[in-house]
This record gives sequence, structure tokens and C-alpha cells, in this order.
Amino acid sequence: MSDPLPLFRSFVRVVEAGSFSAVARQAGTTQPTISRQVAALEAHLGCLLIQRTTRRLTLTEDGRAFYETARRALEAVAEAETSVGRRKGRPTGTLRLAASTVMGRLHILPRLPRFLERHPDLNLDLVLGDGFIDLVEQGIDLALRVGVLEDPGLVARRIGLSRRVVAATPGYLARHGTPAVPEDLRRHACIVYAGLATGASWPFQGPEGHISVPVGGRLRVDSTEAVRTATLQGLGIGMVPVWHFVDGEFETGRLALLLRDWEAPPLPIHAVFPTRRFLAPKVRAMIDFLAEEFEADARLSGRG
Repeated sequence: MSDPLPLFRSFVRVVEAGSFSAVARQAGTTQPTISRQVAALEAHLGCLLIQRTTRRLTLTEDGRAFYETARRALEAVAEAETSVGRRKGRPTGTLRLAASTVMGRLHILPRLPRFLERHPDLNLDLVLGDGFIDLVEQGIDLALRVGVLEDPGLVARRIGLSRRVVAATPGYLARHGTPAVPEDLRRHACIVYAGLATGASWPFQGPEGHISVPVGGRLRVDSTEAVRTATLQGLGIGMVPVWHFVDGEFETGRLALLLRDWEAPPLPIHAVFPTRRFLAPKVRAMIDFLAEEFEADARLSGRG
């Protein structure tokens, strides 16, 4: 075997993706091709690396040992290439970036002209959606996620902070009164966000420490952008990330900021990418760009 590295790469990717077909989609080839490459590697090594069934792939003892060695070998090759400058040029290729629909609409798309002008050899495949995205399965290079990360198989860099505020329209407050402390929210129509980690309880930190207040109302929605819209329509009180407000809603009086002495704990904004992969220049370029942009924006840096 003259060059085993392509087979090493296919094997490592199959292990990390848990699927021959997923790796084939990422590589732009077919599942039988990837399967043949792994089989050729097994023949070369003279041992079985992966047990294949119709439902799952399982590493053999030899496969587990070889995976760690192969991964380190590929990382060493990538590091060697970088050290001599083969990857130190301008970022090139196509970057697949995933984000929520509202983050993409409000804070990524408006910034793309500057990014693409800065990197003329780079193309961008922007994947927007509010559902869970498996980075490896869908071939995503980089994703933005708001909140505490629960997947230990991802590498993350914090690039911003998401403050949350409680707000309502002056019209709603004129009809129903203004809450003075978080406990008053129990008597109000609150717009419940189905994706909140704490459920229908709003967390606060303030003069009396940390508390959690059960809230309820006639409207429950599955996106934070819908919470913002419903709040602006006077349907109730909403808890909304500050970075959703880009049209001067508070400055113009369309919304009133409530419970100023109390605030929900802010949530981190992370740039996340699959673990054990070489951080390509195109990925690093986008991470650095967004970190720089978010730091300059008070709504995304935690200052606003």
C-alpha cells in the first residue's frame, strides 16, 4: 500500500460519524466506496476493525486501539502541513455554517458582505434552522449555539453572551398593570417559550439572590423570535434575548423594559465544531470574525 492516509481518514471519519453513508455524503462519494476503503485497510492490517450489522457499527478491540493511533497520525500530518505553511494562505473552499434562523437573519447575514470581501477565495453554505443539527452527520464545519452545551463530543469557543430581558407593550401594562417583582408575573399573561431549559419557570437573579418563578399564559411558542413578535403585539409579557431587538423597540417606546433590578442569568453564545478535526483556516477565519463582530456589538457581548 503506497499511501495509507486516505484509508486512515475514511476509517476515522466513519468511527466519528458512526455511519458509512454519512461519511460518503460529506466526501461526495458513495457508501460502497467508503466501505471498500475501510475493508482495504482491514485487509492491509490483517484484522477486523469494525463489526457491521444492519443497525449499527461497533469497533472491535483492534479497531479501538487503531482508531486512537490513526487519529493521532492524521493530526500530526495536519500539524506538519501547517508548520511549513501549506495551509497558512488565505482560507479557501466552502464553509458550512449552521445557526438558528433568527441568529442568521439578524446577526449573520447582515455581516456577510464584510466577511466575504475579506476572504475572496472562500464560499459559504449557510444552514439555518431551529431544530437540532448533528454536525458530523450533516457535514457542518461550524455552528453557533446559545446556551449551556450538553454534547461532550464538540469543541467550543465562547464568542458572545446572550442577556435576556422581560418586556411588554405600554398597552398591555395599561390594561393589566406593571409587575414590580418577579413574583408578580404569576398574575400576568406570560408568553411561554417551549424551548426554555427551565420549562415554564423563569429564572432571575437580583437583590434577593436567585429565584425561579412559574409563569403561564394563553400562548406558548417554539421560537424566541415568536416570543418577541407576540410581545410586540401586546399578547403578554415576554422574556427575550437582548440581541433580538434591532429596531429600537425600547428607545421608541414600543416596548417597556420590566423588572430592571432583576435579570435572567445570561446564556453563553458558542461557536462549536466537531472534535478531533483539524481546525481548517476557513473555520478559524469565521470564528475570529464573529468573535470580533460580537464583541463590538453590545447586544451580543453582554454589555447591552
